[in-house]
Amino acid sequence: MIGLRGISKSYGPVTALDGLELDVREGEFFCLLGPSGAGKTTTLKTIAGLERPDSGTVLLDGEDMAGVEPYDRGVAMCFESFALYPHKSAYDNLASPLRSPRHRLPAAEARDRVHAIAELLGIGFLLDRPVGLLSNGQRQRVALGRVLVRPARAFLLDEPLSHLDAKLRQQMRAELKAIGAVQRTTTLYVTHDSVEALALGDRTGVIRDGRIVQTGTREEIWYEPRDTEVARAFGRPRINLLPGTVTEDGGFRSPDGKVELPVRAAAPAGTEVLVGVRPRDLSLTAPGHELTGSVYVTEVLGRSVEVTVRLGGQHVSLVAPRGDTAGLRPDDPVRLTVRPENLLLFEADGPEGPGRRIGKR
Repeated sequence: MIGLRGISKSYGPVTALDGLELDVREGEFFCLLGPSGAGKTTTLKTIAGLERPDSGTVLLDGEDMAGVEPYDRGVAMCFESFALYPHKSAYDNLASPLRSPRHRLPAAEARDRVHAIAELLGIGFLLDRPVGLLSNGQRQRVALGRVLVRPARAFLLDEPLSHLDAKLRQQMRAELKAIGAVQRTTTLYVTHDSVEALALGDRTGVIRDGRIVQTGTREEIWYEPRDTEVARAFGRPRINLLPGTVTEDGGFRSPDGKVELPVRAAAPAGTEVLVGVRPRDLSLTAPGHELTGSVYVTEVLGRSVEVTVRLGGQHVSLVAPRGDTAGLRPDDPVRLTVRPENLLLFEADGPEGPGRRIGKR
């Protein structure tokens, strides 16, 4: 439904988009994840027609958007900066798209639509209040509602939850997913939050330096990250990445020889690599390949505990149920286990960029 072909965009010496390629399918909720400056907002503005690419093609429903004005593209964009009418009430801001010549609805129908979206976003009691008297989080929900209230063939959402507190963000994720499921509207959702991307996206695209590095379902991104930077982007605590080399039998050995893992690497012996294991794939009780170390520090995370363990000269983190960590103190000896199928293998990071994932035999 949305197609970007070789999109490039520069602002003076700064390259925002560098030959970007992207496809968002009809009715899909697609998340675009990346750090500040990666090109996320420029991508949305280019699709909406607010920025003209230096080269490349924007397609909507297979139609080339070259020369098509933003008003005629049929997309609705929510800006991170709100872009509300400060002198109007929340209701009037929400209703403004339904008063335009293209999307005008009868007054009663428009009122029902506004109230339905307002209740969904938890701002029904704020409709009579001027937006200048609302908190940043409330304004952001009004801005999001103004996008959702109008019919559109695609929603473009630029970090629409960034100004909300943690509890409300979690609640709104569920609401946003429900909106997409009910309306079947193609949605491109920009975020820097990996939890949001995994929770919301039918598929996720990782953008870096103006290029799409990887796209896939949450399972593909989680279990088959393209490189170490993608692996680091997902999961809290972050993935453990241990440096070492490939042994003669295709295993892994750390520089000090204290960590050996059966990775079955499809790489020559002596190759410098990083082995990745996510904290929730390490265990204190489950069967698997054993590693011995000592407790460095523990941190309670609600019903779970993050335990940082010394393995020779390196530290690894694991997340375990509180019952499995009872009585653990710093410097206590501890036995870890990991299932070999949960190990990820990457080339070593280098000056040319993050290490790419290596296959297994």
